[in-house]
Amino acid sequence: MTLQQLLGTELPIIQAPMAGVQGSALAVAVSNAGGLGSLPCAMLSLDAIRSEIAAITAQTAKPLNVNFFCHTSPEFSAEREAMWRAALSHYYRAFGIDSDTIPVGPGRAPFSAEAAELLTEFKPAVVSFHFGLPSAELLARVKTGGSKILSSATTVDEAQWLEAHGADAIIAQGLEAGGHRGNFLSDDLTIQVGTLALVPQIVQKVRIPVIAAGGIADSKGVAAAMTLGAAGVQVGTAYLLCAEATTSAVHRAALKSEAARHTALTNLFTGRPARGIVNRIMRELGPVR
Repeated sequence: MTLQQLLGTELPIIQAPMAGVQGSALAVAVSNAGGLGSLPCAMLSLDAIRSEIAAITAQTAKPLNVNFFCHTSPEFSAEREAMWRAALSHYYRAFGIDSDTIPVGPGRAPFSAEAAELLTEFKPAVVSFHFGLPSAELLARVKTGGSKILSSATTVDEAQWLEAHGADAIIAQGLEAGGHRGNFLSDDLTIQVGTLALVPQIVQKVRIPVIAAGGIADSKGVAAAMTLGAAGVQVGTAYLLCAEATTSAVHRAALKSEAARHTALTNLFTGRPARGIVNRIMRELGPVR
């Protein structure tokens, strides 16, 4: 079975779910173009998820991927928050920011029973996860609706774990991939490798389709991944300049500049080079623990 047959798409291309820079519009455009459009749900309330999926299904009958996280939410620490605000106080003053007016971010909620129940209303063609898979009970509820299950693996061990626990296809996330690293079995970054090294290793060890992700932005990259055994590709950054993306003007400019050559891997922030203040803090202060 080809990836297109598994997903119900015309092309073996998945648009990576990118929370914060896209909504339903980008997913609709990709699905209507023959790929698999994706909706990132980790930062959305249940009502917002319902509204976005309804907007997508009203504009396309093509397959849709809805994406969730499977992490364990950290407990809020007032002490840690105070440390961060103290560390950032110099920058608040330099940029004229009143720290008391900084809104609380939306956070990222892990997949829940309530989310699984919501999906029964729409039965999306694909449900993908990051940081492993939800509990066997929740996964069974999703599969009952007929959805195919994808999840990200950054190592061979993670790929084998995903196959053993019910994934229908594996997204092999190489070190070049933007956004969140999907590692969930180990925090050891020395075992993380690039996409072109990771894909064939995973292909050799699993029986289900493997989707290459990380550093793929054109047809040559797709061809290289397929040559190494990938059944398809997942592409993210290449979509950030699309009209349907909600990428800010400052980040669009950064992506078109020389700054786009630089990538940072950190356990504290994910972001693009345009976030100069973040880069300065990381250089000058280092991690605040």
